[in-house]
Amino acid sequence: MASTRPVLDVRDLSKVYGAGETAVRALDGVSLQVERGAYLAIMGSSGSGKSTLMNILGCLDIPTHGRYLLDGVDVSRLTDSQLALVRNRLIGFVFQAFNLIPRTSAVANVELPLAYSGMRAAERRRRAMFALDVVGLADRAEHEPNQLSGGQQQRVAVARALVTEPALLLADEPTGNLDSHSTEEVLTVFDDLHAVGRTIVLITHEEEVGARADRLVKLFDGRVSSDVRHDHLGRHAA
Repeated sequence: MASTRPVLDVRDLSKVYGAGETAVRALDGVSLQVERGAYLAIMGSSGSGKSTLMNILGCLDIPTHGRYLLDGVDVSRLTDSQLALVRNRLIGFVFQAFNLIPRTSAVANVELPLAYSGMRAAERRRRAMFALDVVGLADRAEHEPNQLSGGQQQRVAVARALVTEPALLLADEPTGNLDSHSTEEVLTVFDDLHAVGRTIVLITHEEEVGARADRLVKLFDGRVSSDVRHDHLGRHAA
């Protein structure tokens, strides 16, 4: 049944940069399955391969060897234009730097991915306002990024990632630029999204951020060094 297939199915993934004696093997036989509704954190020190894996999962790069199926689609067989469609429709990206457009309202920022698909303005606005409501910022819809705190800006970025109803929410160091209060704000949003069945993959170097996920994969020298599932029964009790 289609509903039981994993959202991410990575099989023996390798990525080699360069050739000959100067070749660098950034990923070396990574296999990983992520079920629908999972909340996975990927950790690793600089040079572990986590950024390379993030780029491949986000269809920003292609593996040298191995297969990557995203929601059942074999990404390695797609053309550049097909990859662009997959990025826009199946993946919601959240970046460390927010990447919001300045002097543009929060709701207009959230609408942006829908504008590319040719959706009518009224429907774009409705869906963007719903996404802002999900992250608790409907009352800030007309504020521009410079009128929002760092945590609020990142929550707008999360709303923008959600607005296309993607199969996967892919967050790259989403709390890297935030103080502890704003980090808690954003992680609470991820907790809530996970609770309603969103599939989240989060790349981080921060232990406390990784610990919030239900599953923690650690990379070392391009390989999976550990894969641990957490039981978060009391997640909000702390």
